[in-house]
Amino acid sequence: MQGLPAYLIGWIDGFLIFFYKVTGNPVVDFFIGTIMLSFFCVIAGEFTLSIAIRFNKSHLDKMSKDMTEKEKLSIQAYESGDRDGYKALNKEATDAWGKHFFTMTAYSAGILWPVPFALGWLHYRFYDVEFPLTFPFTLVFGKTVGYAFIFVPVYIFCRILFKYIRPYLPYFRRIKISPDG
Repeated sequence: MQGLPAYLIGWIDGFLIFFYKVTGNPVVDFFIGTIMLSFFCVIAGEFTLSIAIRFNKSHLDKMSKDMTEKEKLSIQAYESGDRDGYKALNKEATDAWGKHFFTMTAYSAGILWPVPFALGWLHYRFYDVEFPLTFPFTLVFGKTVGYAFIFVPVYIFCRILFKYIRPYLPYFRRIKISPDG
């Protein structure tokens, strides 16, 4: 967190640690705090993704239109028996599809940007906290696990849960994460 002003780091730390002190039971509080931190990561990632897609909507629309047009032209060439035209147009359609696919994949990967910051904060606060495991998990993971072992599945669970609560959240209910819409 170097580079951020100290007061901002202190505010973020104070805000996040609040969720780790809700009940007074350290184990329960760790899970409550980690669930909240995971939801904050999901929401921050989804919000920035929606902004990026909105900002680049015209470019994404152009890519979609180009992909669709080239696909239609290649099908027309095939149906008319123009093999060379079909091959050339099909290659262009495939290239356009690839550009669109990888652009959307990059946007989708962008939803993960808050995770390293969350893991960094968890390391700062809980680097020495360990959770004991029982058999058969000890065969694979050892006798204890740390914060990351808990955070990752909780984050995945929150991503899945977000899909279902998204329509009920004020900002997200009106945002469609799609270049078409």
